[in-house]
Amino acid sequence: MNTSTISDRKVKSLPASCCAVVELRQYVLHPGKRETLIELFDREFVESQEAAGAHLIGQFRDLDDPDAFVWLRGFADMSARKRALHAFYEGPAWKKHREAANATMIDSGNVLLLRPARSTSGFPPERRAGRGASHGLLAAAIYYINDSPDTFTEFFEQTLAPACRQAGADCLAYFVTENSPNNYPRLPVREGEQVFVWFALFESELAHAQYEAALQSRFPAVVSALTNRLRGRPDRLRLAPTPRSRL
Repeated sequence: MNTSTISDRKVKSLPASCCAVVELRQYVLHPGKRETLIELFDREFVESQEAAGAHLIGQFRDLDDPDAFVWLRGFADMSARKRALHAFYEGPAWKKHREAANATMIDSGNVLLLRPARSTSGFPPERRAGRGASHGLLAAAIYYINDSPDTFTEFFEQTLAPACRQAGADCLAYFVTENSPNNYPRLPVREGEQVFVWFALFESELAHAQYEAALQSRFPAVVSALTNRLRGRPDRLRLAPTPRSRL
């Protein structure tokens, strides 16, 4: 296949079975190397991972860190994850381009292994690949929770999500920690943590800022209740999609 022209490619929408397992991957890059990695990733590592059995959900620039690259990869289940990762990392695309990719990275070990909190709370299958120009913003909140996953999910659905919706954020998907052992230890994941992660799409940075201000001003009791359920400060990501990103 000719890999020289991105605009001639199409990436299939996410199948309905995707994704029971999701990796949220946050990379620390050498200064000034993010665009190098994005160009390489979008050109060489989308179709090649799809062909190996992974589902590329999205890849992003972190708007608050010029040397951070964030991406999401999904699998039908843990067994499919093991097969897909073995096929890709032993395959020709990675072997050919791994040195160039690794040369951009300082650390690639910040990886959360997740599963949908509910059977219906994963990324919707109708989301499409990028149309050649990145736009919008994907916001992610990573909560380190005191409650059990089920208890916190109920709090999110009954209390937090309705307040967020009224403040201007519709939840796209939400996940909890996948506690299965890492079955591809060549790639480390963070272990020993219980997290709840949710995502929302915004039209712009301004729309996201307006939502944040509205949530704080209109729902202080909900914000306080959230804080009391967490182990320390949450991580919040503001992510701008690359041209090949689905989301």
